[in-house]
Amino acid sequence: MASRRSLRRRSSRFPSPEGDDQPSFPRSSAVNRKDLQLCRQVAEALHLLLGDCGDDILRDLHVVQVLPAPDATQLLVIVGAAPGDTPPDPGSVLERLQARSGMLRAGVAAAITRKRAPALLFEYAVPRVAEDHR
Repeated sequence: MASRRSLRRRSSRFPSPEGDDQPSFPRSSAVNRKDLQLCRQVAEALHLLLGDCGDDILRDLHVVQVLPAPDATQLLVIVGAAPGDTPPDPGSVLERLQARSGMLRAGVAAAITRKRAPALLFEYAVPRVAEDHR
C-alpha cells in the first residue's frame, strides 16, 4: 500500500481535469474554508433567530454578512434593514442587538456543532439613499 506522501507526489504530477496544475483548495486556505463555512451557518441561524425574536425592529433586519474577526472565535455580524423599509436609527438597532446578544449567541450555539460558541460583534449597515436624477 502506498503512503499518503507518495500518493500526494504522484497525484501532483498529473494535471486536474479542469486543466490547471493547482488543486482546487490549497493547503493554506483549509482553515479559511472552515471559518467561512461556520460564518454561513451562523448567518443562517441568526436570520431565523432575528425573525423569531419579539422585537419589531430586529425582526425587520436581515443578515448582510458574517465575517471572522479576527478568527472563528469571534465573528462580525453585519445586519441591514430590509429593502424598501424606512431604515431604523443605527444606535437603536445596535442597542437592541447588544441587549439580546446572549440570546442570539445561545441560539447560534444550538445551531452549530462547536465546543465553544463564537462571540458575536454587531455592525449595522446603513442603506444608501438613492438620489433622484431629474
